Amino acid sequence: MAKCHRNNVDPFILHRIPSASSSSTSLNSFSRSTFRRMILDAISCGGSSRHQRELQQDEEDKTTIGGDELATKSEKLCDLLNLTKKKEETLEILKRVAKDLQAEGEKKVMAASEVRLLAKDDAEARVTLAMLGAIPPLVSMIDDSQNEDALIAYLYALLNLAIGNDANKEAIVRGGAVHKMLKLIESSKPPPNQAISEAIVANFLGLSALDSNKPIIGSSGAIIFLVRALKTSSSQAREDALRALYNLSIHHENISFILETDLVPFLLNALGDMEVSERILSVLTNVVSVSEGRRAVGEAVEAFPILVDVLNWNDSEKCQEKAVYILMLMAHKGYGDRRAMIEAGIESSLLELTLVGSPLVQRRASRILESLRAVDKGKQVSAPIYGITCSSSSLSRERNREVRMSDERRAVQQLVQQSLQSNMKRIVKRANFPQDFVTTSQHFTKSLTF
Repeated sequence: MAKCHRNNVDPFILHRIPSASSSSTSLNSFSRSTFRRMILDAISCGGSSRHQRELQQDEEDKTTIGGDELATKSEKLCDLLNLTKKKEETLEILKRVAKDLQAEGEKKVMAASEVRLLAKDDAEARVTLAMLGAIPPLVSMIDDSQNEDALIAYLYALLNLAIGNDANKEAIVRGGAVHKMLKLIESSKPPPNQAISEAIVANFLGLSALDSNKPIIGSSGAIIFLVRALKTSSSQAREDALRALYNLSIHHENISFILETDLVPFLLNALGDMEVSERILSVLTNVVSVSEGRRAVGEAVEAFPILVDVLNWNDSEKCQEKAVYILMLMAHKGYGDRRAMIEAGIESSLLELTLVGSPLVQRRASRILESLRAVDKGKQVSAPIYGITCSSSSLSRERNREVRMSDERRAVQQLVQQSLQSNMKRIVKRANFPQDFVTTSQHFTKSLTF
């Protein structure tokens, strides 16, 4: 490459030519090729310099980017090392706490309090503490101490270990915690204070959520304690007790233990408190799933008027759905219950629900109405919940019914029909249907009179 000489051209261009003779000599000394070569050398020198500067800038940029990436990786590595160190420190704390649970006296109580705090919001800590053997000593402490503060620490430590961890729930029950808690309640004289009772209720709520624990807790006698807590404890404990009873009622074998108490009439009388009514109806829904439960509900005082009243709770769709489900099961299974429903005035409520209820409520209300139509002079006609079948003799009696009806019965039927039509008008008005809808519905209301 030609050597670069800056400003070589400028002196040549700007140099003054003194005379014609000297000008001729200069032009001869600089041929066209020489002049062209000088210009090309100047241009190439300038271009190569610019190219070198660009390459140098690119290298500097790459160096800067590489430095930033290296700094980012270093920060991530530092964070990872800090996290690892923190986990190691936490593990050492958990090991120490699990070891202290094996100690005696105040040290053991302090360890239980630490377990309560560590397991409250940390799922990994619950798993690790269980693996380190924290559950058996906590269970054994329940009936080994008379100190109320210590008992509360043990109970809430177990409660927090069971949060969201089915394996721990199973281990706590398998370790005998349920029987120890009940023994603590039954054998204490005077009975333990309210804080201990509430802690036991909370434990039963958490432990009963696991299906395999339901039969163990239900057969242990815990239901009697929970029913008592439902009646006498604070608002939070009552809610926990009701939820625990709902969990236990899911297991059908526990229904018999529930019926040994006065829970069913108590729940029926408690309907009306909107904060707990939906949960109460959920428990009753499980109870009526077995024949003994339906019998208990049917024998309760004012059971059907109370349930029929729930059908009119237009601001609580869930309660309506559960109440109509209970009534549907009882109407399908029991002839005597159908008569009681009619006497409670269920027809108008069902008619309203078939028009303005939710789709689920409408279907269930229609099925109850089909079952109620099977009531005829105190005799049950075959009436499956999905359809009605009648014998030929029944149809014959139906045709001759008007002829043989006494004046008194005819008057009663007219009153009932007038009442149904009046209710239908009110329902149509609430549902914003056309007024002529009443005329088309008269045939339907007439078929519902008895």
